[in-house]
Amino acid sequence: MSNKLVEKASKIVKHAMLLAIALYCLSCDSNAIYKSYVDLKDTNWYVKNVPTFTFEVKDETVPYNIYLLVRNASQYPYNNLYVTRYIYGTDGKILSNRLEEVMLFDQKTGKPLGDGLGDIYDHKVISSRNFMFPTKGKYTIKLKQYMRQDPLPYIMSMGVSVEKPLPPKQ
Repeated sequence: MSNKLVEKASKIVKHAMLLAIALYCLSCDSNAIYKSYVDLKDTNWYVKNVPTFTFEVKDETVPYNIYLLVRNASQYPYNNLYVTRYIYGTDGKILSNRLEEVMLFDQKTGKPLGDGLGDIYDHKVISSRNFMFPTKGKYTIKLKQYMRQDPLPYIMSMGVSVEKPLPPKQ
């Protein structure tokens, strides 16, 4: 087999695994009002690349949990990832911004955290708990990488999930 054919087969397998992981993750969150990923070109996250997510809030009386979703390769060179998360209101003004630290690997052992398949890992990290959107309407969340490396390698995709909290178990 030629090297090009092997490389192409490897890419197809990786894409199939990513699709399977994404479908599995999407099927698990029945309480999510919005969930989306943005794939990063060549698994490099440039500072100028700011994934943007726009969604609609139909019930402003309910608190929502906002999660950051990170998909990375095991070759990612750091234990953590710093991300600045911005929430824009229906008027386009910033409602909230905060610097988040997402732990991708155990600091002592180097073992990958999150759910993995092969050398790809998915992380779902709470960003805001019980966030109250002030009105019904369209909101936007933007994510900006805040690391000292540009581009940041082996970050495959970034996403957000906005969810109604599950009722307490009785």
